[in-house]
Amino acid sequence: MALKQQLQLKQQQKLSPLQMQVIKLTEMPALELEERIKQELEDNPALEEGYEADESDDLQDGNTLDGDDNITQEDLTLGDYLNEEEIPDYRLKDNNKQTSDNKEIPFAVGESLSEYLLDQLGECDFDEEEQKCAEYIIGNINESGYLDRTLPAISDDLIFQQNIDVSPEKLEKILHIVQTFDPAGIGARDLQECLLLQLERKESSPVVEAATLVIRNYFNEFSKRHYDKIMKQLNLDEDTLKEVIREITTLNPKPGSNWGDSLAQTMNTVVPDFIVESYNGELFFNLNSRNLPPLKVNREYSDMLRGYSENKESMSTDAKNAVLFVKQKLDSARWFIEAVRQRQETLQRTMQAIIDLQYDFFLTGDETQLRPMILKDVAERTGYDISTISRVSNSKYVQTNFGVYPLKYFFSESMQTDTGEEISSREVKAILRESIENEDKRKPLTDDRLSDILREKGYIIARRTVAKYREQMNIPIARLRKEI
Repeated sequence: MALKQQLQLKQQQKLSPLQMQVIKLTEMPALELEERIKQELEDNPALEEGYEADESDDLQDGNTLDGDDNITQEDLTLGDYLNEEEIPDYRLKDNNKQTSDNKEIPFAVGESLSEYLLDQLGECDFDEEEQKCAEYIIGNINESGYLDRTLPAISDDLIFQQNIDVSPEKLEKILHIVQTFDPAGIGARDLQECLLLQLERKESSPVVEAATLVIRNYFNEFSKRHYDKIMKQLNLDEDTLKEVIREITTLNPKPGSNWGDSLAQTMNTVVPDFIVESYNGELFFNLNSRNLPPLKVNREYSDMLRGYSENKESMSTDAKNAVLFVKQKLDSARWFIEAVRQRQETLQRTMQAIIDLQYDFFLTGDETQLRPMILKDVAERTGYDISTISRVSNSKYVQTNFGVYPLKYFFSESMQTDTGEEISSREVKAILRESIENEDKRKPLTDDRLSDILREKGYIIARRTVAKYREQMNIPIARLRKEI
């Protein structure tokens, strides 16, 4: 095979460290940002809390560095640090009359699921190696209570990461012990195992035994609601099957969801990123920056660079290397301060656009006042990319006079009635939900029938669109909603 050289011109977009910081911080909700700032303060000695005092001394000498120094060309930017005041302005001033009166939403900090399991692990009679294996297994149990990785994968992890050579078979025995911990069903690898673990702890009875048989041997049939087949195979009458179904539906499909690290548990204790309040027919809002400390660059680090600018010719190699380290930390501190400022500005402009588009809802709390709104609508008002609006709206919450809402709540597609009136897809979903809640569970409504119902009400919605909305509301198909 002959080798040949080829010249190729390619255009690539590379993000600067500041841009990468801004993207990461924009995605973070308020509580996560607080933790990120605390971590940055611990990791970077050039960053500290506080407001920079006004400086009157002229630091222009920092711009007179010679170009023939022996460190790097980065020294040419040292003057940036010597003549600019690091005044953090990311605490944006809003047109809000109530900034001093806003009540902070409480955040409940409880024991995590992992901590709860590790507490129980301390009561087990494990040797040191088994203890580490059990801890690793617990570390791979997700917030729903399921084991995220296979035992062969965990076996490989342990030998590479902790130099512990343990077989999947031994890990299986350790896992079985972890699965005896509370809550029942913890550490399961799938839903079937989760339900069986819970049934094993129930007091023995004919119904529990029948439920165990159904889950162990006819799980697929049960999931697909093929009840006739189950009754025939297990010789059960309809009344007994109803008791079995009732028993199974009392089990928890997500045993870890009772702890504070699950979404269901934290919905009522979330820290809002925005606070929108209405007074006398007017709306006011501000960012929830109550727990964000002011940031500034450490003055001593700037002074060290000033000393270098005055004495660089006589500095040793070690001293110059130390200065490079200082400059790196100063760069990082400046980027972080600016990234936080840009993050706050991006959130403020985005929320203002959402308020402008959904003004009537924020004023009244009436869901019917919500207008159709997509990411593009907000992007056009703010001048940001759609991807930026998506990052802002993801995992962010707003506190209003009527409750705390996820930002995603305000986005919906635009639909039209048969008369040409523009409506929100949320209104269509509300009709679908109501129709399904009131259906005959022995003969659930198919997507075709739901489409007909909407058409009768003046909404021309295709069956595939009905299916999409139903799935978005986590409502199963008609066959899976059937009850006996």
